[in-house]
Amino acid sequence: MLRKNFNSENPWRLGLLVVGLFGGAFLIASFLRTPNSNPLFCIGGGLGREGAGSVQEGTTIQMEAIRHYATSQVVPQQSLGEVTVSFDVLKAIAPCNFLVFGLGHDSLMWAALNPRGRTLFLEEDPKWYQAVLKDAPALEAETVAYRTQLSEADELLQHYRTEPLCSPANSFLRGNSKCRLALNMLSDKVYDTEWDLIMIDAPRGYFPEAPGRMAAIYSAAVMARNRKGSGVTHVFLHDVDRKVEKTYAEMFLCKRNLVKAEGRLWHFEIPPVTNPNTDFC
Repeated sequence: MLRKNFNSENPWRLGLLVVGLFGGAFLIASFLRTPNSNPLFCIGGGLGREGAGSVQEGTTIQMEAIRHYATSQVVPQQSLGEVTVSFDVLKAIAPCNFLVFGLGHDSLMWAALNPRGRTLFLEEDPKWYQAVLKDAPALEAETVAYRTQLSEADELLQHYRTEPLCSPANSFLRGNSKCRLALNMLSDKVYDTEWDLIMIDAPRGYFPEAPGRMAAIYSAAVMARNRKGSGVTHVFLHDVDRKVEKTYAEMFLCKRNLVKAEGRLWHFEIPPVTNPNTDFC
């Protein structure tokens, strides 16, 4: 997620390359998909947003994204290599259900790369939420009031080990107030949707009072393990150069599920569990 800082790469070069990605996705969506033929449906069978998943809506977001990145020096925080990891998966399985932790200047990009799919953003900061949606009202997003702080990361691991409702055998999110790592404050649309891709690039995790990504990582693992449909859940975690992200990824997303590492991004493919009594990793 990008707020105020720029990517270290040349912004015009990266911007033009991002536009190129959109152009390819747009052409694929235009020529390979018709109202009666959807050869690139994701394995999970996500049919996109009700009402907002139409061809017109998808085309509008793609065109807004092309205009934005072609005329702005503000580019996604992730490098081109990191963006390409997620792009390759989206190209293969979109339209699908894509959950993104964090709103930023890259949000139009993620929505545009999932034409006809459902892309939902979860943002911690109500003011930033309003600022982004003011410029990109077509995005689907909601705010989240996290109940953790980065300074509690070590304590929360101990809490996980001692709280029965955090254990893999009992892991659930909706209404789980006992497990502090469970995101129990999300809307029903989050809980009722089976997410094919989950991008964790938020909340903030670089100062002690920030929410940190502990609960986002744990909850993504719970969603993936509890998947009812066939196929895996693709989880992308950014900023794995930081201690908390790396530690929680190895604890809940599992090294055995890591299929690709690019820069500061890890890509996991997490299968649904057949035996809920098994550990996360």
